[in-house]
Amino acid sequence: MATTVHVSPHTAVIPVHALYGAAAGLVGGVGFGIWMSVSRPMADTAMITMVAGLLGSTNAFIGWLIHLAIALFAGMGFGVLLGEFAQKLAPAVLLGLVYGAVWWTVGALWIMPANLGMPVFEWNDVTSSSLGGHLVFGLLTGLAYFSIARAMGRQTGSAGR
Repeated sequence: MATTVHVSPHTAVIPVHALYGAAAGLVGGVGFGIWMSVSRPMADTAMITMVAGLLGSTNAFIGWLIHLAIALFAGMGFGVLLGEFAQKLAPAVLLGLVYGAVWWTVGALWIMPANLGMPVFEWNDVTSSSLGGHLVFGLLTGLAYFSIARAMGRQTGSAGR
């Protein structure tokens, strides 16, 4: 499999693992975003509006923009760190779930509550619902990464994994 993609003669070379990871992260991010849009672990507040709170907003659209930007970044991280090992279905699923759990620990238990003035590393209705959403993100990101890498490998004639 090629390790870089030349977008055009005038742009920088992009590692394919990062590119595939970015796309996979968006797939996982959409799944997780839907989870957060319907999940209301705190009274009548959708979790996606809590994400908007990172920029001082309560607007769900702002929450989606923030969330998808984070998902894109997290997906690139998945691709760069784990893409080489996510070329087969079972490892991709397992690595995705572990990656989602790591992001839950770092993001939902530490960074987000710290930025919103809430207690960090606390188990409650919000963090337990968030764990489910992060696992959905990881699962979908791993599956999407595997599928994209496999499809692109077939296009370049280097599939067979």
